[in-house]
Parts: sequence; C-alpha cells; structure tokens
Amino acid sequence: MSQHRALPAAPPSAPEHREGAWAIGFTAMGCPCEVLVDTDDPERAEVVASVARDEALRIERKFSRYRGDNIVHRIHSAGGAPVAVDDETAALIDYAATCHDMSSGAFDITTGALRRVWTFDGREAAPTDAAIAAALAHVGWQRVTWRDHVLTLPHGMEIDFGGIGKEYAVDRAAALVADDGSGPATLVNFGGDLVATRERREGRPWTIGIEDPARPGEAAAYKVELLSGGALATSGDARRFVTSGGKRLGHILDPRTGWPVMGAPRSVTVLASTCLEAGTLTTLACLAGERAREFLEAQGVRHWIL
Repeated sequence: MSQHRALPAAPPSAPEHREGAWAIGFTAMGCPCEVLVDTDDPERAEVVASVARDEALRIERKFSRYRGDNIVHRIHSAGGAPVAVDDETAALIDYAATCHDMSSGAFDITTGALRRVWTFDGREAAPTDAAIAAALAHVGWQRVTWRDHVLTLPHGMEIDFGGIGKEYAVDRAAALVADDGSGPATLVNFGGDLVATRERREGRPWTIGIEDPARPGEAAAYKVELLSGGALATSGDARRFVTSGGKRLGHILDPRTGWPVMGAPRSVTVLASTCLEAGTLTTLACLAGERAREFLEAQGVRHWIL
C-alpha cells in the first residue's frame, strides 16, 4: 500500500483494447492500477475490473494510515490501551510479526514514526540526526504486545501496513476475480505488483515489462513472460527516493538505524505464487542491501536485480 496520501476515488477509465485483451485503469492506494481481461467482450471486462477495484478500495479504506475512520486510526488513537482487532487485521499482523522474526528485526510495521520524518519525493531533503533519533524512540515491534487478536501499541507509536498492504490487495482482488476458475484469464496490476489468474487463451503468455529505474515511465529494462498463473512484485528507487550528500537513497527504511538501506539494488523483482510472498521477498532483499542477490538465491525463487 502506497505511503502517499490517498486521493478521492475517481471513476475507472473506459476499456482500452490492447493485444487481444481489454484494459481498465483506476487509482487506488495512491498508485495507478490496471486490470487486463483476456476476453472479446468489453462489458465483461468492466464487470471483472469493478470487482478488483471495489476490493482495492475496501482494503485502502480499512488499512490506510491516513484515514480517521478505520482500524489503523483506532489503534493509533488508543493512547496505549489494548485494541481488539478482527480476523483479517489479525492475519496481517501475524504475517508482519513472522516477517519481523525471520528478518531479525529488519522488517517492522512500527515504522510509522519514521515515515513522518522522511519524505521520498526526489528532493535533497534528509532529516536531521535528532529528528531520526526522536522517531526511533517510537519504533520497534519488540515494544508491542500482541496476543489473541489484541494489540497494545505504546503511546506515540504507529503501525504501517505499507510494506504488505498493496500486495495483499492484489492477491485478494485476483482471488475474487478468479472465483471458480470459469471466468476469463485476468491480470491484476496495482502499481506494478501483479497476479495473473491463469494463462491466456490459446496458451499465450502474459508479457510484463519491468520498468528501467534509470528511465521511469519511459522504458522497460526487461520483459517477463508468465505462461500460467503467478505473481510478480518489484521494489526499487525509481520513483520514491531522496538525495543526501549527493547520494540517492531509496524509500525502504531500516528500522534499526532510521535511515534508508545502504547498498540496496536499484530494482528487485521476484516471481512467486502470491503477490504477498513476492513483495515480501523483494522488500527483504532490499533490506539485505549489498547481500540482496545472495539472499534471493538462498530462497530459490526466480528473481531479477538491477
């Protein structure tokens, strides 16, 4: 889920015929989204896209940290009191806690305080050491109490589902679109993280262009063909970065230092069975910095690094 403030929901674009499929675009979670439906019927494509869009907007409403009417706001405004959460929220928190353990604390959903001091908009604008230190006083999953669907977050701390929310939304939308498997093959793409429900008609692959981080929006660094269902996720600094002392710093923060990870690749793409798994692995690879390739090779997944 993007860290940018969400804009009011706009109507989806009109279906566009593209290489034998119909494409419908919309904005959700602060990023451009697109659903490609392998059908000759544009009305069918619009129905499929509306299912995916509705689910994306539902998840945004529920888990965005910029709203004042959802579970995240309720946790942040509890003043350190315990908050009981529903099953869906609990499942995401359980997943985040597992990622925290397996990454030795590098993956941490309590980085909300750090997100207040870092703004990744391409400017020369690193926060002061004092501001980072003040934020770090409110970061650390080890400070949180979590058991039996009840979360106790110390006063001043924030959770941020940005590292897993968008990928979770892709998986959920794709599952709803796929339904019983009788519908058309569909590619659900939210901000470059995507799932193909299954292969296209006549055995044709889904061809995915991976953006060149040196030329965002202009060129693909390489193309990946999905011959069946699968998920791709990409992390990198093509669009979200700052510069400091002449160095380009990507948006993935190390919660142990308060600074963006040093030595991380410009772009990491992973192919996995779910978008959540793929996205988690790209994030963990970036958190590994110069050891990103070594980390992904140890996981035994297909990956591409720039």
